[in-house]
Amino acid sequence: MPAKIRRRKRIAGMARSYRSTAMLPDLPLGPLERALVDSLRRLDPTAEPLVLASAALLCAALDNGDVCLPLARRAGQRPWPEHAFCLPPLAEWQARLAASSLVGADGDFTPLILVGERLYLARYQAYEKQLAEQLLSRAADLPAVDEAQLSESLTRLFAFNAQQPDWQCLAAAQAVRRRLAVISGGPGTGKTTTVVRLLAALLEQRGGHPSGGAQLAVGLAAPTGKAAARMAEAIRNAKASLPVDEAIKAALPDEARTLHRLLGSRGDSPQVRHNAANPLALDVLVVDEASMVDLALMAKLVDALPANARLILLGDKDQLCAVEAGAVFAELCEGRGFDAQAAADLRRITGQQVPVAQPGSRLSDAVVLLTHSHRFAGDSGIGELAWRINGGDVSGTLSLLKEQRSDLAWNAEPTPADLLERLDRGYAPFLAAAKSADPQAAFVAFNDFRALTAQREGTWGVAGINEVLEARVKRRSQVASRERWYVGRPVMVRQNDYALGLFNGDIGICLDSEFGLRVFFEGEDGYRPFAPARLPSHDCAFAMTVHKSQGSEFSEVLLVLPEQPSPLLSRSLFYTGITRAKHKVEIWGLPARLGEAVATRAERAAGLAERLAVEPTRLPKPVAMPETGAGHDQLALF
Repeated sequence: MPAKIRRRKRIAGMARSYRSTAMLPDLPLGPLERALVDSLRRLDPTAEPLVLASAALLCAALDNGDVCLPLARRAGQRPWPEHAFCLPPLAEWQARLAASSLVGADGDFTPLILVGERLYLARYQAYEKQLAEQLLSRAADLPAVDEAQLSESLTRLFAFNAQQPDWQCLAAAQAVRRRLAVISGGPGTGKTTTVVRLLAALLEQRGGHPSGGAQLAVGLAAPTGKAAARMAEAIRNAKASLPVDEAIKAALPDEARTLHRLLGSRGDSPQVRHNAANPLALDVLVVDEASMVDLALMAKLVDALPANARLILLGDKDQLCAVEAGAVFAELCEGRGFDAQAAADLRRITGQQVPVAQPGSRLSDAVVLLTHSHRFAGDSGIGELAWRINGGDVSGTLSLLKEQRSDLAWNAEPTPADLLERLDRGYAPFLAAAKSADPQAAFVAFNDFRALTAQREGTWGVAGINEVLEARVKRRSQVASRERWYVGRPVMVRQNDYALGLFNGDIGICLDSEFGLRVFFEGEDGYRPFAPARLPSHDCAFAMTVHKSQGSEFSEVLLVLPEQPSPLLSRSLFYTGITRAKHKVEIWGLPARLGEAVATRAERAAGLAERLAVEPTRLPKPVAMPETGAGHDQLALF
């Protein structure tokens, strides 16, 4: 065929390709998806619509918390119901993606990576691969341990526990014997009690550090400022009663930082100051509320930790996952179990009979699940409800709620008017306490009752509830509707302000003072007042989302579920909401919504658990961590 004819055919093919890609603007893409598609078009103007649509779906999946796009789940479907575009069968989809210059395999330098039935942005595939490798390497490196000293320390530190096996003691033993420890437990299972005692046992070891255990550099961190402050306070309170020398007590840390501040985040850049080339100066790092840590942040954290340092992750595998992409903590807890060798080692050190299981993960002996709740007694309705929710028992959950236990209540036919009246009664003691201008009394009353919702918008969401309740409070207090501030207004900070020492999630209450209205926040040395105008971005906080309530505890909780079906309703959200209550939980929701929440297990598409499995799917060789300093993680392709 003459070169001129070949050239004409090639030009015609490119023209057809351009016409086909012009179809994509008709798809209902969001700004982030469209930005990604435009970037890929610039890299390959001839990219076929399926590849660009797949990238847009991947971007949307990341926004929904998935690490990758699971092709098998979406193959053959119409991803946009209002549009005729339909995805091909799985095998064809994989083949057409693999044929694109924009898509590569593990190890290729392309913006999209196809690994089996999962499509990744290159950056997230690199995060997942690197995290798995570093966790496995850390878990395989066993530090030197004085077992006789460890046995004596554990016997003394956990003498108060009568449960057999004592999972708190076993978790501490593994944390001392390993460079990686993952400790999961529900509310009241004693995670803080466990960690302060395991740190004491670690500091009593004299062979683990050239200068002695008491010289270990121990860091405390959490995803949010509120969680970090609460963790530090809990450890300060717990170490006073420890049966250890004063030198050990003095060596225990009493300050905690947010993970972003620990790593040295750089604003809008995905890069951080501390990494493998500039590691953290720590021998031990304890991370609380680890279930809230997303894949990107966890990968950066592990990368910045020295290879010989210990990493201790605390969390609840059944709680809501991180807002950003990934469910790292839940994936780490998969396949847990002690094999015969690990059980024998623990029996030798602790004297306890340890159940033997067939591990499903190469990190299995680093994971310990605390099962005994000290908050919920055996006859606790909340405890039984949590158990049934996690088990996916819809009929059992509804039957239990119909029993009207003393610590459970259910309004199966909620109306907005009834909800407003109930919230008015619930917050009446708090509003009365706020008039006394005593911050301590106001905070105690505010923590006695809290309204939680599944979503932000709508009549049954945070915005709707706060609006109508705040309007009623203003009318009763004869405050003009246009006035933002009044006695008893609760607020939640939305962004960190390190200069003021206020962090995302912190709660403040507006009270009278000698200088006029001031917003008081709890601090280490009492209550700190701020002029309302000085506060960073904030919202009214009579009601808050279940996501924002993670890690908090309230005497009584009123959980409001949406009236219409919602993708936010899930087992983990329901469980997290009810377990914020210490004494009573009241659920306002239609039976259908409760059933949907219990039946829906929120599973995020990711491959970390498979990479850590005992017999993982054979994957190609690792890809180097991409380097970039511009843009957000989702748009930094290379």
